[in-house]
Amino acid sequence: MLSSPPRPVGRRRRRRDAAELTALAGPPPGIHDPTGPGKPLFAFFAATAETERENIRESTPEGLDTAARKGGHGGRPPVVTDDMPYTVLRRRANGESVEQVQPDLIIPTGKRKGQNPSVASTYRALGEHARREAYPEAVEQAHADFAALQNSDVPRPRLDVATLNS
Repeated sequence: MLSSPPRPVGRRRRRRDAAELTALAGPPPGIHDPTGPGKPLFAFFAATAETERENIRESTPEGLDTAARKGGHGGRPPVVTDDMPYTVLRRRANGESVEQVQPDLIIPTGKRKGQNPSVASTYRALGEHARREAYPEAVEQAHADFAALQNSDVPRPRLDVATLNS
């Protein structure tokens, strides 16, 4: 009589066998076990990582301040220019959707120069434009505060006109 070929071992059985082996032999010894012979080495690496993290946390604001004094700022260059929302709004008024307008928009600078901004970036720019249009006095005040900071003047607290009149 011919014997049938052995059945392949299923995933569940392999997992069960591995669990039984681990239960019988315990976890494999090594550096990853912080209670075994690798405990001092584990403590050394943990202390080194903590010191490195503290150094990064201290040096990041210093680097940002230095860049700000030189006129730079963090982040990527914007993919949507100031005139793009006006273009999209004008064409939407003519009946086109944002998805139809988006392929005609071109990114002028940065890594993606010459490509199109994503539809999500276009919608985000439209939202920011709507907020600027809804609260123009807040935008002007923010620009004034920023200019004062650039001139090393400390901005004074703004007084509410309603508070002064009462």
